[in-house]
Amino acid sequence: MPLSEHEQRLLDQIERALIAEDPKFASTVRAGRLRGRPTRRRRVQGLALFVLGLVLLVVGVAVRSIWLANIPVVSILGFLVMLGGAVLAITSVGAGKAAPAKSAEAERGKFGGKMEERFRRRFDQE
Repeated sequence: MPLSEHEQRLLDQIERALIAEDPKFASTVRAGRLRGRPTRRRRVQGLALFVLGLVLLVVGVAVRSIWLANIPVVSILGFLVMLGGAVLAITSVGAGKAAPAKSAEAERGKFGGKMEERFRRRFDQE
């Protein structure tokens, strides 16, 4: 169901207010990438968690004195930590390789759209 003219004007007014108040957030929402780029740090954290989980898994199986009721609890915990680290590392790979989408204003060549595109490029480089 399409919006009425009044609803469309209100929506445009809200959008302009959002862009004026927080242009970086507005460009991020417009580009459809709310989580931001994955960082090398996130991948390293995932790998470190995986290795820690592997160590816990091996130690839990090797040292029977830390078992509770014949259940290797430390090993189970190690497996869960490994799983979490793998998920963290894998989900960060490739998520930021897509080129940022251009806004409609920048494509039309308006001054504000050009300024917003420059602003976005400057902060995406960091």
